[in-house]
Amino acid sequence: MKYIDPHIHCVSRTTEDYQFMARAGVVAVSEPAFWAGYDRSSADSFSDYFRHLLEVEPLRAARYGIEHFSWLCINAKEAENVELSREVINLIPPLLDHPRVLGIGEIGLNKNTRNEITIFEEQVDLAARHDQLILIHTPHLHDKHKGTAIITSILKNDPRIRPGRVLIDHCEEHTIKMAKEAGFWCGLTVYPVTKVTPQRAVDLLEQYGDEMICVNSASDWGESSPSMLIDTALEYRRRGHDERQTLDVFYNNPCRFFGQCPKWKPRPLEL
Repeated sequence: MKYIDPHIHCVSRTTEDYQFMARAGVVAVSEPAFWAGYDRSSADSFSDYFRHLLEVEPLRAARYGIEHFSWLCINAKEAENVELSREVINLIPPLLDHPRVLGIGEIGLNKNTRNEITIFEEQVDLAARHDQLILIHTPHLHDKHKGTAIITSILKNDPRIRPGRVLIDHCEEHTIKMAKEAGFWCGLTVYPVTKVTPQRAVDLLEQYGDEMICVNSASDWGESSPSMLIDTALEYRRRGHDERQTLDVFYNNPCRFFGQCPKWKPRPLEL
């Protein structure tokens, strides 16, 4: 069985994690730009971080036969600083032609503040002007429903944005319907501490169907693991879904979304 992890932060993971993913059958990963565990103090810090994403991490992944792709942005958690955010946004356009860049992400909201919304809107504009795919971060826990509503409203009201080119990540039981009904792709993040468990993820797949849904681990500095993706696939199989269905959800669906970018290499498979 082959897998793709559509959202994982490899810069925060160990060599052993790459070894595990390779043994488990993960053949490609997508790494959105995110928070480094601390607030960065200058645009130069982000410039170095982007260079790490585009030059260092693909080489680490290639040692284990894994294709590595990235997204660029300033993340919502650091977007409260509007001046810094705009400096970072100005770094991005020259990098969009890089063969490992899939689009703009993960942009979105953290605490749903006015400054966060301003920078979100400016990064949506950046994506629209450069015809980029968009990967969305929705807030954690009690801020999630409000934040998802704000995000989807902004996207729906921009006529340049095609919903099928946007993935709304970290969906949960109270937000997935909102995203799906608007025509967006949905991400289920298996991060049991603050998002969903393997069991809840499969519940959502069974309730809402498996079309336009990507399952990911979003493994980062926190209590997370690349194994969550595999555990979810095993739970999916345990409930009676066959190998073809499992391949379709955990490999082909990411290929369908990412394949809208011509730089994406893996292609859908059939059993």
